[in-house]
Amino acid sequence: MSGMSRRGFMTTAVVGVSAPAVVRAQSAQQLAIATGTTGGVYYPLGGALANYLSRGIPGMSATVEVTGGSVANMQLLGANRVGIAITQVDAAVDALQGRDRFRGRAVPGRAIAVLYTNRMQVVTVASTGIRSMEDLKGKRVSTGAPGSATEVMAFRLIEGAGLDRDKDFRSRERLSPAESTNAIKDGKLDAYFFVSGVPTSAVTDLGATPGVQLVLIDHDQYIPKIVEKYGPVYFPEVIPAGTYPGQTTPNKQMSVGNIMAVREDMPADLVTKILDVTWTNRADWALVHSAARDFKLEGQKTAAAGIPWHPAAEAFWKSKGATL
Repeated sequence: MSGMSRRGFMTTAVVGVSAPAVVRAQSAQQLAIATGTTGGVYYPLGGALANYLSRGIPGMSATVEVTGGSVANMQLLGANRVGIAITQVDAAVDALQGRDRFRGRAVPGRAIAVLYTNRMQVVTVASTGIRSMEDLKGKRVSTGAPGSATEVMAFRLIEGAGLDRDKDFRSRERLSPAESTNAIKDGKLDAYFFVSGVPTSAVTDLGATPGVQLVLIDHDQYIPKIVEKYGPVYFPEVIPAGTYPGQTTPNKQMSVGNIMAVREDMPADLVTKILDVTWTNRADWALVHSAARDFKLEGQKTAAAGIPWHPAAEAFWKSKGATL
C-alpha cells in the first residue's frame, strides 16, 4: 500500500464514523471496529481493516471507532455497539468472566484471530532520574486513558512492584500516550505507562525530541507475582535496543497478546468472510504498521487467544493448517 493509499483509508474510515446516515442510505451492512487512541497501534490497524472489509465483502461498510482501548472496546462489544473489538487478552478474559470493570456485565465474547504482542512500556526521560519502578514513588505519572487496558495492566504492575497507585505518586493522571508525551516535553509529567505494539508513535515522538534522552524502565522481575494473582495472561519479552530513537539498552518488560474478538452470536458466514479478507491482506496490513508482521498462522493458538474461539474462526484456522 502506498503512502497515499494509507492516508486514504484513514480518511474514509473517519468519514464512515461521522456519517452513519449516508451508510444507511446505501443499504450497506454496517460493521464498526473498536480500536483505541489515535496515538496507538489499534487505530491505524483498525482503519486499514475497515478498508479491506469494505472493499472485500460485497455490501459491507466497515468503520472505525476511536476509543480508550481494550476495556472500552469489550464494553462496546457487550453493548452490541460494535461488531469487532481489537483487545488485549487480559481485558477479554475479564470481560468474559465478568470481573473487575465488567463486574455484573459479562461479555459473550469469542476470539477470531490472534494478532500480535502488546508490550508494557514504562516511559520516562533521563533528566527525571527515574531508573526503576521504585524510583516512581513521589513522581508525577500517567497510567493511561480511562477505559484502556493500559490502565488495568499499569495498576497490576504498580501493585506487583509493591507501590500504592493512590498514595505513592505525587500525582496520577489518566492521559493518552500522545498527551503523556506532550506533558513530559512540557515538564508537567515524569513518566507514563503505555501498552501497545512497538514501535508506537507517541514513544517515537518523545525519543526523537531534541535534547531528550528516552528511558524505558525494566520490570520483568514482577511478572511471576502478577501472574500468581491474575492468571497466565502475561509473559516476559524484550524490546530491543534501537527500537526507539535514543533507546540505547534492551527493555525487559511484561507483554500480553492482542486478539480480534466478536460476539458469540456473530453469524458463522460473516466470521469466515472477515477472516478470509483479513488473512488475504496480511502482507499489506504489515505495511500499515510493523506490529501486523506478527499476524501469523503459528500465532493462532488457543492459549494465546485467552478466550474461547468462535466456532467459525476455529474452523477457518484449522483449514489453513493451524494447530490450535
